Amino acid sequence: MMIELVLLAAIAIFVFAKLKNTLGTRTGFEDPTRIDPAAEKARGRPDFVVVDGGQKPSAEPEPVEDIPGVDADSAAALRRMAMAEPGFSPREFLGGARQAYEWILMAYENGDKKTLRPLLADDVYESFAAAIDARKAEGLTVEARFVGIKDARIFSAIFTEETGDADIEIRFTGELVSVVRNVNHEIVEGDPTEVRRQTDLWTFTRRMGSSDPNWILTATGG
Repeated sequence: MMIELVLLAAIAIFVFAKLKNTLGTRTGFEDPTRIDPAAEKARGRPDFVVVDGGQKPSAEPEPVEDIPGVDADSAAALRRMAMAEPGFSPREFLGGARQAYEWILMAYENGDKKTLRPLLADDVYESFAAAIDARKAEGLTVEARFVGIKDARIFSAIFTEETGDADIEIRFTGELVSVVRNVNHEIVEGDPTEVRRQTDLWTFTRRMGSSDPNWILTATGG
């Protein structure tokens, strides 16, 4: 029986560690705040929108060519997105993606599948949910605080004009303090005194011109 418990705990830690590698090295010193969609809406914030679709054009739209690090093909794709939806702004998109990055990471750390569900594509959600369930089954708990994002920039962009589908990859460099404890409150992963820096490459997807302004996370990598 003891051997079985040890094996199950090892499997749960392996699944959790594998997902953390997919997410990257996260960090933070501010108390993590779980997002309550109903409360946010009551305070005047709309339901979670990774990036506003942009129905209200900026007073001075930023030239796509001015976005740091965007190659020619990606810049052309971003211009076509703006043509398909005139209110779209790469700069505003990036601002929304930064907020989404923190919300998704902290929802995962808190085991908040309800918040994650509408923000993720099915396969991404299944990976997150499986790791959360394995962690819970073995009595593992996470103590995490988000420090902040050191850098976030558009890495690539693809636009399919036939369908209006847009994919934008963002490279994030974030910082988080994260500790995993077992049922005896012993640390099995992480260091409460260490701020770890991570690099993540996340892809957000949306159909331009759609009445739904939400972008969803469709791929994660490092």
